[in-house]
Amino acid sequence: MTIEDEASELNEADVRRHAEKMAKKKAARDKIIASKTEERGLLIVHTGKGKGKTTAAMGMAMRCIGHGMKVGIVQFVKGVWDTGERRVLAAFPDLCVMRAMGEGFTWDTQDLQRDITAARRAFEAAKEMIADSSFRMVILDELNIVLRYGYLPLDEVVQALRDKPHDLHVVVTGRNAKEELLEAADLVTEMTLVKHPFRSGVKAQVGVEF
Repeated sequence: MTIEDEASELNEADVRRHAEKMAKKKAARDKIIASKTEERGLLIVHTGKGKGKTTAAMGMAMRCIGHGMKVGIVQFVKGVWDTGERRVLAAFPDLCVMRAMGEGFTWDTQDLQRDITAARRAFEAAKEMIADSSFRMVILDELNIVLRYGYLPLDEVVQALRDKPHDLHVVVTGRNAKEELLEAADLVTEMTLVKHPFRSGVKAQVGVEF
């Protein structure tokens, strides 16, 4: 059966009811949208055990670049990995500054003082970006990890994010986001793990994981 055949079998009354239902939905939706008039920078948190936190943040970075908005990215844990997004973002040096300041996960370094020093260095770089009016979005990748391990004072970090410029978007990623950060955030998304190939013995693969 062709698409035209399926369309011809639709009952005229059903078509009319559908049109009326959708018209009501559109009117209600338009009314809601018309009431939202504020525009300001957001504090956004991507957390949870599921895959996609950094991936979503990098997608937002590319979206900003598409609108000519400058983005700063500080990676608190990951070192200079040869990731696909790094290659793409490197093509826009005037609109994206990406600083990989991590030295790997704590089980890699096995050196508490080294991890604390790296986290502090990365946070100072993040604060410089946040204070720089040329940036419209700053992404703090895996900041939640260093907060979870106590490498940075939670109160200091949350206050710095609360005090960000009014028009600046800040995105924080990583598992186990602290409650204080969630309370300060405007938008929180929790990635839920349902199924992952790693548990079946599949290693991280190019184009999917990095």
